[in-house]
Amino acid sequence: MTDRPDLSDPPIEPELRRHPGTPGEVFAAFLQLGLTSFGGPVAHLGYFREALVVRRKWLTEQAYADVVALCQFLPGPASSQVGMALGLQRAGYAGMLAAWVAFTLPSALALAVFAYLVTEFGDLAHAGWILGLKAAAVAVVAQAVMGMAGSLAPDRKRATVAGAATIAALLVTGPWAQIVIIAVAAGLGLAWLRREAAEVSPGDENALEVKVSHPVALTCLALFGALLIVLPLLANGGLLRLAEIFYRAGALVFGGGHVVLPLLESELVPTGLVGHDEFLAGYGAAQAVPGPLFTFAAYLGALTDGLPGVLVAIVAIFLPAALLVVGALPFWTSLRRLPNARSALMGVNAGVVGLLAAALYDPVFTEGITSVRALALAVAAYVLLTRWAAPPWAVVIGAALVGAVVL
Repeated sequence: MTDRPDLSDPPIEPELRRHPGTPGEVFAAFLQLGLTSFGGPVAHLGYFREALVVRRKWLTEQAYADVVALCQFLPGPASSQVGMALGLQRAGYAGMLAAWVAFTLPSALALAVFAYLVTEFGDLAHAGWILGLKAAAVAVVAQAVMGMAGSLAPDRKRATVAGAATIAALLVTGPWAQIVIIAVAAGLGLAWLRREAAEVSPGDENALEVKVSHPVALTCLALFGALLIVLPLLANGGLLRLAEIFYRAGALVFGGGHVVLPLLESELVPTGLVGHDEFLAGYGAAQAVPGPLFTFAAYLGALTDGLPGVLVAIVAIFLPAALLVVGALPFWTSLRRLPNARSALMGVNAGVVGLLAAALYDPVFTEGITSVRALALAVAAYVLLTRWAAPPWAVVIGAALVGAVVL
C-alpha cells in the first residue's frame, strides 16, 4: 500500500492553526488563574503573562502586548477582556466563554456567599493573609514589568516612551488618564519609531491572530449599542432594572473595577436596593478574593434578588466587555498590519510597559507593602518567581500562609 497524502489535511490545518487548543484546556488554565490571581487588574496581567506566555507559550510576548494594548482602549474590566481574547484565540468562541467562566467563577461564588455572611466577615482589609497576598502581588507585577520591558522597551527610544508614560501615570490621575497616555504613546510611536517598526514583519507568528468575521464583529458592536438604548426603556423594575444598571456600568466605565464602584454605589444605595454599610462591607470582601473586581456585582445581585440577582448582575456587567472584544478584534488585527499603525502600536506597547510600571508603585506597592515584614515577603516571593521558577499559584498560597503568621 503506497502512502498518499490525506486530502482532508489542507482544510483542517488552518483551523488547527486558528484554534490550537480546546475549551477544556482553556478552562483549566483560567480556573487556576481565577483561584490565585490576587492584586487587581494590573497584577492579573502579570499572572496571565507568566502562565500563558512564559510557561504555556500560547502566544508571543508581542502578541500578548497587542491584546493588552487593545483592551486599554476599551471600557470595562481590562484583565477579563484580555482573558476573553486569549480564550477566543486559543479555542474559539467556546474557549472565550470557558476563559470568562473559569476566571470569574471563584470570586463570584465567594462574593455571593459573602452577601449572606457579611456581618460575620466584616472588614477583611487588615487580615494577615490578605496582606500576604498583596505582598505577593507586588512580586508578580514586578516580574511582569521587568519581562515586558526587556522585549517591548529594549532600546533608548522605547524606554523613553515607557519612562514618560510611567511619569505621566504617576502624576495624572482619573479614569481618562490611561486613555490619554496610551494615545500620546501612539503618537510618539508614529512620529519616532518608524524605522524600528519597519524592521518588524506585520504578518508573522508574533501577531495575535484571532479569526472573527466582520459581520460577526459588526453585529456585536451593534448589539452593544442597542442594549444601551433598549434596556433603560424596558427597565421598569425587578431583574430588568438590575440588568440595566449593571450593563451600563460595564459598558461606560474606563479604568477597571475601582472606578465602577462609585457608579454602582450611586445607583444602588440612594435607591435603597443596597444599604450603605452592606455596600462597604462587600467592598472590603471584594479585596479579599482573587479574580476580577467586577465580580462585586455578584455580591450586590445576591443582596437585591438572591440567586437570580447574582446571575443577572454578573452576566450584565461582563456582557459589554465580551461584545466589545469580539467587535474590535478583527479591525485591530487588520489595522496593525498598516505601516503607520505598526509604529503607533510599538509606541503603545512601550506605553503599556510604563503604565504597568506606574501601577507597580501605585496601587500595587503602596497597598501591598504596609510594613518591613511585608517588603521582606515581597522580596522573597520575587526571588522565588524569577530565580527558582516557582509557580505563581504556589508563591501566592505560600505568601498567604506566611502573612497569616507574621503580618
